[in-house]
Amino acid sequence: MDDRFIEAFFNEYTIPMDLLLMIGLICFFKLPKELRANVHYWLPLLIVVLSVLFQNVGFYTNYNYEFKKSVNAFLGNTQYPQFNLWLFNITDKQIGVLLFLGLIRIWLAPSKRIYITWMMYIFVVAIVFLQLSGIELMYLHQPIIFALGANMILVGCGLYFIGMITQEEYLDSNPLKLVSFWQMTFIMFTFSLSYISSVALFYLYKVNPVLGESLQTIGDIMSLVTLGILTLSVASPHISRIFEKEPSYESN
Repeated sequence: MDDRFIEAFFNEYTIPMDLLLMIGLICFFKLPKELRANVHYWLPLLIVVLSVLFQNVGFYTNYNYEFKKSVNAFLGNTQYPQFNLWLFNITDKQIGVLLFLGLIRIWLAPSKRIYITWMMYIFVVAIVFLQLSGIELMYLHQPIIFALGANMILVGCGLYFIGMITQEEYLDSNPLKLVSFWQMTFIMFTFSLSYISSVALFYLYKVNPVLGESLQTIGDIMSLVTLGILTLSVASPHISRIFEKEPSYESN
């Protein structure tokens, strides 16, 4: 096991991320069968599993340059073989956005879920059109796709918080003891920060690299915290004294 492998897979970001995945899996499989079939528990776990998997694939592409170069060549990117943007475009900016929109949808009132459903359809159509038309190539930076996805996430979080102060089901609840409140809060902050970073990061690295690096580090920390909140969501039935039962609408 060489030093590059250890550096790629055993660092201050990967270790807590992998630990969260293990904790989430253990807590999930200790849930009763009926709860394991509940979207409120398996969807947060799915996001954690895919996030950790995609991040580790990304670390592998940085470790194995020849593999990264060959994938870039297959996609038509011979000019920048050192980049693995194709991976994070597909995972974080596309699949990840759809999964988070799905997560937001399950916490909304039935009358509001249709908005998220249409956002997801529009987002998929936009992804296909922008990539097939060559406007935003899969292996390069995709500001339009990411901006569209991030803004949809923020709108979805806004719908949740509007529902919290207007829906009768939430009026008698303590938001600080609701899993959904913490999910939406950290998803909103993480995507807000990611959106700001995507717009300003290259500029900051040129004029103030220290600030740019700090912003990137904060983004990584927020991503870890969000994964931690999702893991806590899976574990919440085991610590029911801390959290209140979520206000229920009709079946999701």
